Amino acid sequence: MGKIINIFIFILAVNCANLFAQKSLLDRSLQSIVVTTKDWNAVNGAAQFFERKNKNSVWKPAGKGFPVVVGKKGLGWSVDAPVKAEAEPHKVEGDGKAPAGTFSLTATFGSNAKPDSVKLPFTRLTKTIECVDDTKSEQYNLIVDNKTVPVDWTSSEKMLAVGAQYDLGVFVAHNSNPATVGKGSCIFLHIWKTETTGTAGCTAMKRENIETLLSWLDAKKHPVLIQMPEKTYQIYQKIWKLPKLK
Repeated sequence: MGKIINIFIFILAVNCANLFAQKSLLDRSLQSIVVTTKDWNAVNGAAQFFERKNKNSVWKPAGKGFPVVVGKKGLGWSVDAPVKAEAEPHKVEGDGKAPAGTFSLTATFGSNAKPDSVKLPFTRLTKTIECVDDTKSEQYNLIVDNKTVPVDWTSSEKMLAVGAQYDLGVFVAHNSNPATVGKGSCIFLHIWKTETTGTAGCTAMKRENIETLLSWLDAKKHPVLIQMPEKTYQIYQKIWKLPKLK
């Protein structure tokens, strides 16, 4: 019985910590990109940019919405999300699901020089830039240059080799503070392969939309990605004070 109580207390503590972290994340954000899908298994979704003047202001749409694709197996709650609904899927490494929840958008990358309009930190991809998905590595869920850190991994994504889909992208801070082993890694916003092709766990869109996104994102406004099925979003919209969808 004592063991069960301890597990319950641990889960409660994690949920409370995640709720506090999410509230802090949303309170300071003045920019958000909201992605919703039809249900947990859907590949296709819709995105919309929102802005507000301060944390007490109402979120307002910024530009027109546009289509996206998510994981080839749909969505699953991120380990960072303050929910533990057992009947709903939860993201783990290699499951083909994109993470649901709220995430900082902290950095960008691309295969060419940094565009002048980009205001987030930018990494130019080279042959030695990798995103590590090896759960045994100290570099798990990090983008690293294999020339500058000890290579302790056997599995990674060699980002330049991905090609046109990674010509431009944004790192999504899922499972990053710090990373929990096995809960998913290397999650990005990037260019899609086709309008119906799901990803390994990222969220993808037309090149013109990722270009607009990178130009719009402002580090000073603490941008976030808010992503989940539409019906789930409607449940949490008031509770978490999320932007109101039309």
